Amino acid sequence: MAKKETQLSIKEQMDAENAAALEALRKRREKEHRKMERSKGSNKQVGKSWKDDIGIFIVLLLLGSFMLLPIYIAIVTSLKPVNEIFIMPPRLYAMDPTMDNFKDLFIVANNSWVPFSRNVFNSIFVTVVATVLHVVFACMAGFILAKCRFPGAKLINKIVVVSLLFTSQVTYIMQYMVMAKMGMINTYAALICPLIASSMGLYLMIQSIGQIPDAMIEAAKVDGAGLMRICWGIVIPNSKPALMTIIIFQFQAAWNSNGGSLVYDEALKTIPTVVQQIAAAGIARQGAIAASAVVLMIPPLAIFIAAQSNVMETMAHAGMKD
Repeated sequence: MAKKETQLSIKEQMDAENAAALEALRKRREKEHRKMERSKGSNKQVGKSWKDDIGIFIVLLLLGSFMLLPIYIAIVTSLKPVNEIFIMPPRLYAMDPTMDNFKDLFIVANNSWVPFSRNVFNSIFVTVVATVLHVVFACMAGFILAKCRFPGAKLINKIVVVSLLFTSQVTYIMQYMVMAKMGMINTYAALICPLIASSMGLYLMIQSIGQIPDAMIEAAKVDGAGLMRICWGIVIPNSKPALMTIIIFQFQAAWNSNGGSLVYDEALKTIPTVVQQIAAAGIARQGAIAASAVVLMIPPLAIFIAAQSNVMETMAHAGMKD
């Protein structure tokens, strides 16, 4: 009898302790819930003071101003008369702003026997074709090198990484010899082909596609999807941020390409080549050169603004593991 009473008292004590622990846990959760409710609707993190927010805002504001300074200087310089451009020390504002520089640019450009509209078409055509073909090449080659197993894949990946160390000027002579043998000199192909096989875009796609779980690709193969369907239907949509980044960089590179000594026909020259010819006139054309810098800056800037939201997105497969 005494033994039974002792067991009951021990059980009652354990129940009381459990009830006390549950009550303490409930109170702690209620306290945390109230704390979260108080911070709800604000961008502050728990334990973070407003002084930290102000410090971060000031640092970001300074960095943003530093990055916007070249754009501001280019716009201000394009609005200055020629006599103000050479004032030393240079001023960060135009004392007598004018649009004559832009007028001079289009007048000088249209004085050539080739209309300036033809040069604009050349730049747009070369930029669009080179960007599209490079994106297709980088996506397909990046998928094969990142997710397909075949002899020599590791060697090719190492070659791609090593090629990042060299600038395009290093391979210029070899490119010229190859294009001369193939009859590409003085054609659109001389402007487009060197831009297609850019190692930077291929490297970015290899790294991005390599993070996609193999389980997704294996599941697609089980469902009967081929390599092309897996590449364009599964892999590329999950690599959207890298894809947008490639488009931005490639568009900028293609838009600013001038062909150098690969194109001699005036009817095939792009806007950067025409700007270089205008700059050769000397000091008298410095206003037109400043205006051309703003004109050349607008398309890449527009592409960046349109694509930046996709670049900043978190990848759809972030946090997933095989």
